[in-house]
Amino acid sequence: MRVTRAQSEENRERVIETAGRLFREKGFDGVGLNDLMQAAGLTRGGFYGQFESKLDLAVRALSRAQQHNLERWRPLAEQPRQQALQNLIGGYLSRYHQQHPEDGCALAALAVDTARQPEALKEAFTDNLRTFLGFVAELCDGDDEEQREERAMAVLSTLVGALVLSRATDDADLARGLRRAASAAALEAGRK
Repeated sequence: MRVTRAQSEENRERVIETAGRLFREKGFDGVGLNDLMQAAGLTRGGFYGQFESKLDLAVRALSRAQQHNLERWRPLAEQPRQQALQNLIGGYLSRYHQQHPEDGCALAALAVDTARQPEALKEAFTDNLRTFLGFVAELCDGDDEEQREERAMAVLSTLVGALVLSRATDDADLARGLRRAASAAALEAGRK
C-alpha cells in the first residue's frame, strides 16, 4: 500500500515527537531505531525514507522538544517581570519536571549527553540554549541588555544544574533541598 505525501509527513512528525520524548527520557544512545520506530507505531524500514541518519533525527528532535518547551513558557512574558521569573523558576524546578524528563526541558535532560555527541548535535543544542537564554533574559532585571543576559545565564545555569542533580540522586529530601536552594539562588540572580 502506497503512503500519501500527507501520511508520510504525519509519520515524520510522529517520529520526531516520539524521538524527542524518548531522547529526553533515555538519552541519545539509550534509544535504538527499532524501539523508536515501534514507539512511533511504524516500522524501521520507513526511517531512512524520512531521515538521513539517527543524528539527523536527533538534531530535529532536540530542536522540536526545546521549541515546545519555549512555547510552554512563552505566556509568562505577558506577566510582570518578577512574577514571570518566579513562575518560571517554580515551574522549572517543580517535582513534576524533576520526575518527567521526557516531558520537560531538553537542555536539562540532554546537556550531559550532548557533550559526547557529534558537532551537529552540539550546534543544535547551542542554538536552543541561546534562544532559551534570550527568553529568560526578558524576565530578568537589569540596566541594559548585557546585564539581563548575564543574569539569565546565572538563572538558567542554576536551574539546569539543580534539575540535573535532583534527577541523579535517589534521596528525595536531597533532591527537594537542591530544588529549593536553587529556586532562591535563581530568583536572586535574576533580580537587581
